[in-house]
Amino acid sequence: MQKAGAWLVPVYNGIPYLDKPPFYFRTVAISLAVFGRTEFAARVPSALFGCALLVVVWAFCRREYGWQTAALAVLVVATTPMFLGLARMVIFDMALALAIWASLFAAYVAEEKSGGARRMWWLASAVAAATATLIKGPVGFLVPLVVLLVLAAVERKRGVLGRMFSPLNLAVFFALVLAWFIGVSLRRPDFPHYGIVEESLQRFTTSKFNRLGPFYYYVPVIAGFFFPWSAILPGAMVAGWRARAKALPADRLFGVAAIVVPLFFSISHSKLPQYVLPGIVALGVLVARIFGMAWEDPKGRAARLVLRGAVIAAVASFALAALLAVDVFHMRALLPAFGVRNAQSLLLRGLFAPLLVALAVLGVTTATARVLRSCRVAFMGFLLFLPVTMIAGRRELRAYADSVSSRPLAERIEMENPGGDVAMLECFSTGLPYYLDRPVFLVSRDGAETTSNYIAHLVATSPDEQSWPPTIIPPDRFAAWLAGRTAPVFVLARTDRTADLVALAESHGATVETIEPGWFGALINGKIHTTTLSPPIAPEMPTASTTPLTATASTILNVRGGAH
Repeated sequence: MQKAGAWLVPVYNGIPYLDKPPFYFRTVAISLAVFGRTEFAARVPSALFGCALLVVVWAFCRREYGWQTAALAVLVVATTPMFLGLARMVIFDMALALAIWASLFAAYVAEEKSGGARRMWWLASAVAAATATLIKGPVGFLVPLVVLLVLAAVERKRGVLGRMFSPLNLAVFFALVLAWFIGVSLRRPDFPHYGIVEESLQRFTTSKFNRLGPFYYYVPVIAGFFFPWSAILPGAMVAGWRARAKALPADRLFGVAAIVVPLFFSISHSKLPQYVLPGIVALGVLVARIFGMAWEDPKGRAARLVLRGAVIAAVASFALAALLAVDVFHMRALLPAFGVRNAQSLLLRGLFAPLLVALAVLGVTTATARVLRSCRVAFMGFLLFLPVTMIAGRRELRAYADSVSSRPLAERIEMENPGGDVAMLECFSTGLPYYLDRPVFLVSRDGAETTSNYIAHLVATSPDEQSWPPTIIPPDRFAAWLAGRTAPVFVLARTDRTADLVALAESHGATVETIEPGWFGALINGKIHTTTLSPPIAPEMPTASTTPLTATASTILNVRGGAH
C-alpha cells in the first residue's frame, strides 16, 4: 500500500488482496512511511493497539471497581501469553480486540446515561463497531452485537435493541463502512460476492478454509494461552455461577463476553487461536477482580478461590516441568514421541530448558503461597511466569523467531541473486516479498500457497491461465516463462519439490544448494538448454521423498543428513 499508493485496494506481491478490509494495513503502511522499512515499524501498530487496549481496560475498571482492581486487570491481561504474542505480531487481532471492547464499553456506559448523553455514547459504540468492521469484516460488529444482546437478556433490559439500532447509529455505521465497501466494489466488481458469501458466510458455515477444530477447540487454547492465570478459572466458574445474583453489572458484562466470544467462534467452522482474544481480555479482568477481592478480605471466598488456583498451578507446573525434564536431561525426544518432526517445530525444544526454569519458579511460588495462605505471594508467582520465561529463554526465542521468519531466507537470496527475480516451485514464504522489497513469482496450480483466499479465488475464477495474476505462473508455462527471462532467476523449492528443482537445475547446467533448513535453491539462466527443457513440475512426477536423487544431487543437497 505504501509503495503503490493503493489505499483502497491493498496489493500483496503485486496482486489485489481483499481477504480483509484495509484499515489495519493502512496503519502499518503509515508506520512504514514514518519509521522506515523495518521490523520495528511493521510491529508498531499492533503494539500501540495493545497499549491502547490496556488503557481502556484500566479506565473502565477504574470507573467500575476502583484503582486497585484496574491496576491488577492491566497486569493480568498484559502478562497473558496470547496478549503479549499478538501485541508484537503484524496481525489484525489486537486492533480488532481494541475496537470491540471500545464498542462494548461505550454501549455499557450509554445504558447508564439518559437523554443526549445516552445518544452520544451509543453513537460512540456504533463508530467503534464500524471501525472493528473495517479491521476484519462482519465479525467486527457481530461479536459486540451478540454480547450486548445476551447481556440485555441476562439483565432483562428492554429497549436495548431499539437504542442500538437507532437511525443515527445506523446512518453513522453505514456511512463509515459503505464508503469503503462501495469504493472497493467499484474497483473490483467480484468483491461483493467474495466478501459477503465466500469470505464471511462460507468461512463461518463451511470447512472450505481448512481451519477446522472440534467444538471444544478453545478449551485447551484458553488453558494454554491464558496460563498460568487459567488455573483460577475452574473454581471461579463454579463460584461465579453460584453467586451470579450478587454480581455487579460490570461483572455480568465481562462474564457474558468471556462465555459468548469462545462460544461464538466454537460454532464457526473456521477456528484459529487468536480469534478469542476479546474473551481472554474479559477473563483477565474477572481474574483480576477475584484477586482484588481476595486482597481486601484475605479470609473470604475470593481468597479461597485464589489459593485453590495456586494449588492447581503448582500441580500443573511440577507435572509439566517433570515432563520437560525427561527431554532436557534424558531422551531429548519429547516432540518426536508426539509425532512432531518438522524442523521448525523441533526448534521449540530449545525453549524446554527456560520453560522448565519458569515452571519451577511458578510451582515453588504457588506452593509457598498455599502454605503461607498468601494471595499476594500467589499473585506474584502468576505474574512472574511469563517474564521469567522470556528472560531465561531470550536466545531460544530469538532463534525460533528467526527460524519461522522470512528474513534469513531473503538475506541468503540477496547474496545469490542481488535484486534479481525469484521464483518459488509450488511453495511460498509469506514475508519474502516484504524482506526482498519486490514481488516474488510463484509457480502454482491454484495460488493457494500464498495463504490468501482472495488470490486463490482470483485464480479459480479466471477464464484462462493468460488472465492469471502476473506473479503466479502455471506449472505448464514455467519453462516458456523461464526461457523468456533476460537475467538469471533464483528458483526456490521446499523438500517435497527437491526432485523437480534438481531436474530443472541439471537441464540448465546449474547446481542446487541448501539455502536454509528445508529450503533449496538454484540460480537458473533461462537462455541455456531451452530447447530440451521440459516442465519441471508435472502432476505425475514423484517427489523427493519417493525418488532417489543422483549421486551428485544427493551430495549437494545432503538430503539424508539435513532435509528430513
